[in-house]
Amino acid sequence: MKARFFMMLGAVAGAVAADHPPEALSAGSATVFNDGKDAYSLALGNISRETRRQFVVGNSFFNENWIIAPASAQARDGLGPLFHARSCSSCHTKDGRGAPPSGDEPMTGLLLRLSVPGQDAQGGPRPDPRYGGQLAVRALPGSLPEAEVAVRWVPSQRRLPDGETVELRHPEFGPFTWHYGPPAADLLIGPRLAQPVYGSGLLEAISEATLRGLADPDDRNGDGISGRPNEVWSGEFQKTMMGRFGWKANQPTLRQQTADAFLGDIGITSSLHPTESLTAAQEPTLGQLPNGGSPELSDHLLDRVVTYVQTLAVPARRLLDDPQARLGEKLFAQVNCSACHLPEVATGSEHPIKELRDQTIRPYTDLLLHDLGEPLSDHRPDFLASGSEWRTPPLWGIGLNAEVNGNAFYLHDGRARSLQEAILWHDGEAKASREAFEKLSKAERGALLAFLESL
Repeated sequence: MKARFFMMLGAVAGAVAADHPPEALSAGSATVFNDGKDAYSLALGNISRETRRQFVVGNSFFNENWIIAPASAQARDGLGPLFHARSCSSCHTKDGRGAPPSGDEPMTGLLLRLSVPGQDAQGGPRPDPRYGGQLAVRALPGSLPEAEVAVRWVPSQRRLPDGETVELRHPEFGPFTWHYGPPAADLLIGPRLAQPVYGSGLLEAISEATLRGLADPDDRNGDGISGRPNEVWSGEFQKTMMGRFGWKANQPTLRQQTADAFLGDIGITSSLHPTESLTAAQEPTLGQLPNGGSPELSDHLLDRVVTYVQTLAVPARRLLDDPQARLGEKLFAQVNCSACHLPEVATGSEHPIKELRDQTIRPYTDLLLHDLGEPLSDHRPDFLASGSEWRTPPLWGIGLNAEVNGNAFYLHDGRARSLQEAILWHDGEAKASREAFEKLSKAERGALLAFLESL
């Protein structure tokens, strides 16, 4: 009966995809048609029976809280001793984006990267000697987190050429209450809002040659856009690879990104990270606490969570017959937003998951680094990425963010509370496009935003 059910699901998904125009198929035949609260949490529309089984197991371990060791549920124990959240879904709410803290609540959907000037042995950021590479705001009972920190939002005004005034804001972090001594005097802090995870497998399936072919580091075509790849260290493969995930494209694969998040966010070890990430200042007290074994996350379960992330679908584009959204699509290209937010690309034919291969997808990203100028700089390098360089975030599915996540926070630190605010923060390579957007009439700006809401 189950086999027949899964076969029917695959047939229905293929039929649904065939019944819609190509523009609606954000993820090719893997697209799903759902605009409700679960729109980001569905399996690929073309998923096979075997892959779906792996998806279901991974879904459980992505969403369930990890618990303190020792416990009877040995597959889920080992939380901490320092951690940011208790589950993957605590930050990536319903597989979408996180939210910055409100009031005095601790951070969950937003975290702080830490480093000091210079590079480590692999060319990446140098961690703070006392606090490592990421601030842990939670700890096991009886222990102290690394710090408490306040977030203050600083308002500003942007006046557009037609007289409309838009209120913007940016965060300031502090004061910090440090619990393991003072950090380095030259500490660098990089806020990071949890990004959506749906569609990640399709982005991983784009060939490296395709992405490198989109790069124009010397701006040879003279359009002011000079995207370039980040070159990052793979601990899994022990070599430098092209980065494509994370705000700075500092992660080469979803497996490494997942293992890094388990360790840094939840305090869970794996074969990629067999020891807790404690510094010498923390080891004497925290290193003696019980753990969930070594490693706490088996390769089998790590692979299932990775498969889950790889096979999360992308919802279809909507409002294809809406005149306002159609006008906005033309304006999006006219002001050259599409130079970085590339509308269409094809996946390659070599990804281990066959459902991801040879798909024409519409992610609105090139996965390359672009310099967005001083207003968005966090002054913290990450491999080749400077403080002001950011990976182009995908836009597919962005119009359902409020429906799924119940909020609207954008950019790397969640400062933008609307898509218009996000656009108005663009500078550097995107300055000309931002200025062109500002010069549009109010109705035209509304049309461009309506287009984004249709994705």
